[in-house]
Amino acid sequence: MKPREGVLRMRRFEAAEAGRKVADLESIIREFEQMVHDLDRQIGSEEDRTGVKDISHFAYSTFAKAAAQRRDNLKVSIADLRLKLDAAVHERDEAQENLGRAETGDDRETDRSRRRGERSSAMLG
Repeated sequence: MKPREGVLRMRRFEAAEAGRKVADLESIIREFEQMVHDLDRQIGSEEDRTGVKDISHFAYSTFAKAAAQRRDNLKVSIADLRLKLDAAVHERDEAQENLGRAETGDDRETDRSRRRGERSSAMLG
């Protein structure tokens, strides 16, 4: 395998891996958002069942309190995942740029290996 082919394979792998990471994070965020929606519905139905909607009321449902805490934790997790998603999207875009440069031959590593080959040929010749 030529050095250029190795660099291209590496860049393709990096781009694909970054794309998978973005897709995974998006999937997790969607699942968490669905869980938040389900918890909101459960909290609402529990409040309707008990007739107590004030969380500070002494008769407020324990189940509704626990579900509300879980929902709030999920919202915090979603916010953290969105930050990670932004970073992953940036990494994916960067990996795709690097792949594009490698495919067109503008990659620094490809240039370096080409120069090394020219130097060793010049020394031999």
